Amino acid sequence: MATESVFDTYFRRQPAPARVGLVSLGHYLYWPQFDGLKDQLLGYHAEFAAQLADLGVEVIDVGMSDSPQCAGELADRLHAADVDLVIAFLATYTPSADVMPIARRTGRPLVLAALQPDMALDYANATTYAQLCNDNICSLPEICCALRRANLEPADAIVGRLRDDPRAWGRLKAWCDIARVLRVLRRGRLGLMGHVYEGMLDMNSDPTMVEGLLGPHVEHLELDDLAVIVDVITEAQIDAQVALIRELFDFPQPGSDPIAGPVDESELRWAARVALGLEQFVERYGLDGLAYYYRGREQNANERLGCSFAVGSSLLTGRGVPIAGELDLKNCVAMLIMDRLGAGGSFAEIHPIDFGGNFVLVGHDGPHHVGIAQGKPVLRGLTVLHGKSGRGPGVEFAIRHGAITLLGLTQTADGRFRFVVAEGESLPGQIPATGNTNTRGRFGPDIADFLERWCLAGPTHHFALGVGHHAATLERLARVLGIECVVVQRAGA
Repeated sequence: MATESVFDTYFRRQPAPARVGLVSLGHYLYWPQFDGLKDQLLGYHAEFAAQLADLGVEVIDVGMSDSPQCAGELADRLHAADVDLVIAFLATYTPSADVMPIARRTGRPLVLAALQPDMALDYANATTYAQLCNDNICSLPEICCALRRANLEPADAIVGRLRDDPRAWGRLKAWCDIARVLRVLRRGRLGLMGHVYEGMLDMNSDPTMVEGLLGPHVEHLELDDLAVIVDVITEAQIDAQVALIRELFDFPQPGSDPIAGPVDESELRWAARVALGLEQFVERYGLDGLAYYYRGREQNANERLGCSFAVGSSLLTGRGVPIAGELDLKNCVAMLIMDRLGAGGSFAEIHPIDFGGNFVLVGHDGPHHVGIAQGKPVLRGLTVLHGKSGRGPGVEFAIRHGAITLLGLTQTADGRFRFVVAEGESLPGQIPATGNTNTRGRFGPDIADFLERWCLAGPTHHFALGVGHHAATLERLARVLGIECVVVQRAGA
């Protein structure tokens, strides 16, 4: 058996936490009429609950709602449990009054799942009892109508089979992933340190609206808060961190770029010190993400600190704490969303086009999601950080080959948030040896046409780059967040 690498061990993660409420729906008038029916339906409920738990979420199972009074009691239990999402399993026909209180009182997105246990009725031997065991769809139109009339729009309605139905269970998995996002948005804390890179007008944002409309608290911090932590890191700690970095990264010979050479040992030790400081900083302030930027003047102490985030920020981003450069708070949120969907979410922008190959390079300097790198990432010693002050090690890699998704979080003229999304493919092939990330991204039949449509959708010039195709999931997430989602490119279109 192959020994797991240090890289795999360091970046191995469990699915992000989420708490999903589960209630099944029945009708109390059936129980005295059909002996054993309720127990059989509860058996289906238990089967559904077990499959849901297998998706890696904490399931808060409150049992069956079969009357309006019962619905109110179960709604209070779900509210007290602070669930992130509620899934209602339609076990048989149920009046809509048996679910309305749950939608109203929990205040959480409600997914309706009408999953039938049998492929079809045995028509020659069918009974009313058998029909009721498979009447999952019967009340779905009624419930959707009642909820919409009450301005309690259901998050989704899923029709399918209880067993062996990849389509239905794929949708339920997507909702479990959305629950992970909702949890971190409701409870999260994002650090904001510095100011937006001067002149980047697309990135200015209002922390109040980030908190008010998306959820996470934005904590205002200073480089001085980090400096006092970095200053007390010991030489022994730095030795251990340098050894770890040497395990996690390759240190290749220089390429053609004169500013990207070997990593100087003193620069590596300083980057290791800052990386350790960032880990402690994130822990001290309870941060789920950070957006930072420092312009720098005359090689002062804060410039030395602020230009040395690349290694530590990439390590943290790869372990689920996204760090966004140039103080792009919106992109920090986008990276956090993609990470909690299990897609990674690397800091990226558009780089030069390869017209002959019909692809575009997408990447950035600074922090990246190392956990989704294709192969072992590279460190190069940069004597110039283009467009910024300072110097230091730069992180270089392409993200995993295969399906990819871009998520841009932008704002409209009236201040509303909007997702801009595109699905594409990460292609194998050489990338520039510049100490920055670059991924060969193919989107749609014609790269120029795609880029025109992408830019005219009005994203910020930064976006979160993740693995897999997630446009449909992001559309559902946008719906429950109450924001617009523009899908510029779908895979295969």
